[in-house]
Amino acid sequence: MDCYRRRHVAVVVTAIQLERLRRRRASRRRFWVHPVIAQRQERGQFWALYQNLRAHEDHFFAYMRMSISSFDELLGLLESRLMHQDTFMRDSIPPVERLVITLRYLGTGQSLASLHFSFLIGKSTASVIIRETCVAIWNALHAAVMGQPQKEQWQEIADVFMQTCQFPNCAGAIDGKHIRIKKPVRTGSQFYNYKKYFSFVLFAMCDANYSFRYIDVGSYGSRSDSAVFAHSEFGKLLHDKALDLPENTALPGTTSPAMPFVFVADEAFALGENLMRPYSSRGLSVARRVFNYRLTRARRVVECAFGILANKWRFLHTPIHLKLETAISAVKAACVLHNFVRARDGFNFEDSLTHSLHSHRPSVVRGHRQGAAVREQFTAYFMSPQGPYHGS
Repeated sequence: MDCYRRRHVAVVVTAIQLERLRRRRASRRRFWVHPVIAQRQERGQFWALYQNLRAHEDHFFAYMRMSISSFDELLGLLESRLMHQDTFMRDSIPPVERLVITLRYLGTGQSLASLHFSFLIGKSTASVIIRETCVAIWNALHAAVMGQPQKEQWQEIADVFMQTCQFPNCAGAIDGKHIRIKKPVRTGSQFYNYKKYFSFVLFAMCDANYSFRYIDVGSYGSRSDSAVFAHSEFGKLLHDKALDLPENTALPGTTSPAMPFVFVADEAFALGENLMRPYSSRGLSVARRVFNYRLTRARRVVECAFGILANKWRFLHTPIHLKLETAISAVKAACVLHNFVRARDGFNFEDSLTHSLHSHRPSVVRGHRQGAAVREQFTAYFMSPQGPYHGS
C-alpha cells in the first residue's frame, strides 16, 4: 500500500511539473515589442491626436474632461512623479502620454484591451500606467483640494448652506454609494451587496458647492452606511469632537438656545448631536414634514455631487475591471479631479440629475436623546417666524 501511495504521489508531482513547464513555455514572449504596438509613436492615439486637440479647446475639453489650462496645471504637478528613465532597449512613455491615457480611462471606462489598441501599448502596461498615475494624482492633489477645513472654513461652508438651502448651522452633507467592481479574489461575500453584485463603498461628505471635503473609499459592499461612517476617520473625528467645528451658536434671528453645527444625512445614518437625519415617514405632523423638506434640500447636494462625478468620469458607469487596489486608487483620483476641475472649469448642472451610483439600503439605526433634542429644536425653528418656510 505504501509503495502504491509513493507511486501515486510521484505521478501527481510529475504532472504538476509538466503543467508548470507548459505554462512557462506558453508565457514566453514571442516578441520583445509586438508588431501591433511597434509603431506607437507614428499611429498611437496620443501621437495622432494630442497636438490637433490642443488647437481646438472644445474638442480638447470633450476628450480630456478638462480645459487646456487645467490640464497643463495638472501635468505640471505630476510630471516629476510620472517621469521614467529611458533604457538602451526602449524609450519610456512620457508623463503627458501617461496622463492622457489615464484621463481617457477615467473619462470613458474603456477596457484595457481597448486602450491597448487605441494607444498601441500593452494591456499590462496600460494597467500599470493607470495605477501609478491615479496614485500620483491623489498624492499631488488631495491636500490642496480636499484638506480638512478649519473653524473659519466650516463657518463659510455653513453660510453657503444657509444661503442656498436655508438650513442654518449645516457644515456638510454625507452619503455613501456603491462602486461596482469585479469580484476580488479570495474575498468570499464581503464585497457582495444587497443589490446582488460586488462593490466597495465610496463614502463622502461635501459642501454646498458640490465639492468633496472628505472621502473614504474601499469598505466592503456588504456593510451598511452607518457602519462605514462609524469606522471612517471622519466618523471617529466627529464622535471625538475633533473636527474643529465652530462653537455652538444661536440660529439666525434668535438669541437662544446655542445650537451645534451639524451634518445632514439620510435615514441610513444614526441621529446624533452633530448628525441630522429625517423623521420616519409615517404619521408626520406638518412641522416634521417641513423639517424633512428642509433637510432634503441640504442633503441633495451630495447626491448632485455624485451625479457630477459619475457623469464626468464615466468609468463609474460600468463595473471596474481592475485589481481592487487599482480600482480604489482610480475612484480616489476621480474625486480629487472632481474638485480640481470643478474649481477651475465649473460643471454642467444637468450632469447632477442622474447617475449610476447606487445608495445603500436603509437600515434601522438608533440615535440618542441629545440628537433627538437638537432635531426638535431645528423643527421648531423652521416653523417660527425667524425660520421662514419655502414651500415644496
